[in-house]
Amino acid sequence: MIESEPAAASSPNFRTSTFRKSTFCATDACVEVALDHDVLVRDGKDRGAPSLTFSGAAWVAFLGGVINGEFSPGA
Repeated sequence: MIESEPAAASSPNFRTSTFRKSTFCATDACVEVALDHDVLVRDGKDRGAPSLTFSGAAWVAFLGGVINGEFSPGA
């Protein structure tokens, strides 16, 4: 399950973006993601800080790497 929260004003798309974090995150110390025209990523501990912005293609490539275990120890 995913929890949602509107994006911070520092985000380039803050008026239309909704950040989500996993419900497995018991604290605010998690990465939050907003899917908009681009993919915005922010630190849940510092929601006022600028977000990282990735293209959809870059995000899909990253997720593919996660699914394929490219970031696992010893990979």
